[in-house]
Amino acid sequence: MVKRKVEPVLAEILEAIEGSETHTAGKSLAEFEHDWLLRHGTQRALEIISEASRHIPDELLNLAPDIPWKKIRGIGNILRHEYHKIADDVIWVVVSENISPLKAAVKAIQKSIGDKKQP
Repeated sequence: MVKRKVEPVLAEILEAIEGSETHTAGKSLAEFEHDWLLRHGTQRALEIISEASRHIPDELLNLAPDIPWKKIRGIGNILRHEYHKIADDVIWVVVSENISPLKAAVKAIQKSIGDKKQP
């Protein structure tokens, strides 16, 4: 795997999270299930988060040990290769309940990188 700079990777994750938050805000599971574009856009955002997380070094992931990084890295494979098995309610739980702690963790990692750069 090609080594990427961490800062842009974290920014990509936050962009995907914020896009998902914006477009699912105020929606119900039923609305999510009936909106093809919203479902697929959300799934794509999760794929981006999954792939980008693979480029975060373990020492930075260790700053957020409560985040299930292995599952985050793995969900992309399910979305890409087992898309026919995806349950809308599972994706809904991920974006409505689990994405907020991930966002906070990514921001904390960003801050730790910024703190290290300052003299």
